[in-house]
Amino acid sequence: MVRSTKMAAFFLVTLLYVLHQDLWFWQETRPLVFGFLPPGLFYHAVYTMLISLAVWWLVRAHWPAHLESKTDEHK
Repeated sequence: MVRSTKMAAFFLVTLLYVLHQDLWFWQETRPLVFGFLPPGLFYHAVYTMLISLAVWWLVRAHWPAHLESKTDEHK
C-alpha cells in the first residue's frame, strides 16, 4: 500500500510538471473563456487549482507523523 501511494505521488508530480510546460496556449488569444479570459490565463488558473489539490493530498498522505508529536523532546 505504501509503495503504491509513493508511486502515485511520483506519477502525479511528474504529470503536473509536464502539464506546467504550457506550449499549446502561447499563440492563442481567441476564443476568450467566459468572454473575457485568455485561454492561457484560464489554463494556469485551473492548473493552480490542480496543484493546490495535489499538494493537499501529498501532505495528507506523506507528511511524517513524528513531526506532529505534541511533546517537545528537544527541550
